Amino acid sequence: MTYKANDPSLKSWINVPKDSDFPIQNLPYGIFSTDKKSPRAGVAIGNFILDLVEIQSAQLFKELELPERIFDQPTLNAFMDLGKSVTVPVRERISELLREDNSELQDNDQLKDKALIDQEEATMHLPIQVGDYTDFYSSESHATNVGTMFRDPDNALLPNWKHIPVGYHGRASSIVISGTPLRRPNGQTKAPDADAPSFGPSKRVDFELEMAFITCGKNELGEPISTKDAPDHIFGFTIFNDWSARDIQVWEYVPLGPFLAKNFGSSMSPWIVTMEALEPFKVAGPKPDPEVFPYLKFDGNYHFDVNLEVAVQPKGAEEKVVTNSNFKYMYWNVVQQLAHQTINGCNIKTGDVYASGTISGPEEGTYGSMLEVAWKGTKPVAMSDGSDRKFIHDHDTVIMRGYGEKEGVRIGFGEVRSEILPAKEIK
Repeated sequence: MTYKANDPSLKSWINVPKDSDFPIQNLPYGIFSTDKKSPRAGVAIGNFILDLVEIQSAQLFKELELPERIFDQPTLNAFMDLGKSVTVPVRERISELLREDNSELQDNDQLKDKALIDQEEATMHLPIQVGDYTDFYSSESHATNVGTMFRDPDNALLPNWKHIPVGYHGRASSIVISGTPLRRPNGQTKAPDADAPSFGPSKRVDFELEMAFITCGKNELGEPISTKDAPDHIFGFTIFNDWSARDIQVWEYVPLGPFLAKNFGSSMSPWIVTMEALEPFKVAGPKPDPEVFPYLKFDGNYHFDVNLEVAVQPKGAEEKVVTNSNFKYMYWNVVQQLAHQTINGCNIKTGDVYASGTISGPEEGTYGSMLEVAWKGTKPVAMSDGSDRKFIHDHDTVIMRGYGEKEGVRIGFGEVRSEILPAKEIK
């Protein structure tokens, strides 16, 4: 589908730096506040945030007949719940207001002073009230690498992996906004040569490079969502660091899967890039082998060419990029994931989070976790301060970034960063 707001020739009257993640073709949504403004909805444009509360108050959305104060809320849920028939025209209207040949806002100095906020003066908040959270496991390279390390290299993928988008229900309450520090988790671990488990801080805290989509609208309990209809339920995407404690996970995951190793925290980037803004970056995915069941078949392309990187920054030192990957390195795509989530009649809600699973490419340098980058600790990674890393140390900050680029237009996600603090002492 073609959207006027995606036109690569569009220019804004707001100065947008050349390397900005937020040109006029992007217009991602977030929740921000300032010393004088309560948390509310905004759109990123260059180094600024457009305050949508002020724009609606000035009647610049009048023709769209939006509910009153729809943007004057601490989350985007109510806006997203209006559905694509409303949210798509809103993005198109914002694009009109910011175009260099449009004077409605450009020539209104009083409104500009109220509606344009420097990003450096704003505090970003978790943009949604998270309802439920599903974490998938949809990168074949990642699943193969993990299976090779921990099981049989000749049978690295479990028998179900190429038949279903494997996933599990994670903990919604511990999803936090970028910049929120997380404590190293305590838990039980068991060394391979030990007779019994021990308790204490995890020694193998790891990042997981993921993308997450956020749902809008709902289905009734018992009514599946097809791959054809799935795009109408995907509002947009964020970068997602689904932290993991590998040593805790190894001991606890049989027979019910991840638990304490995963629910101590997941970090989300503050801007939600809409499904529509990513339309130019759709690419074909791998051909399924074996053929999938009919409910997982789809028309069109739903993989995305989005460059991803992860950097690790020791305290007081420069960051070191440890991997470069891409969202297109997925076997199962987002419409298949949502169709599978609901094929049994599971009902979804606006604000649900669906993470991709760790995104790893097919070769070294493209892996999406330290478990793979350092290959289970056998290939330590040198840091900028001369130290090395097998896993993440206390006071390390992990930074993830992502962007797509085509026809001179860069659509970015900003970044998600979080510091790992020492474990809480348990007496």
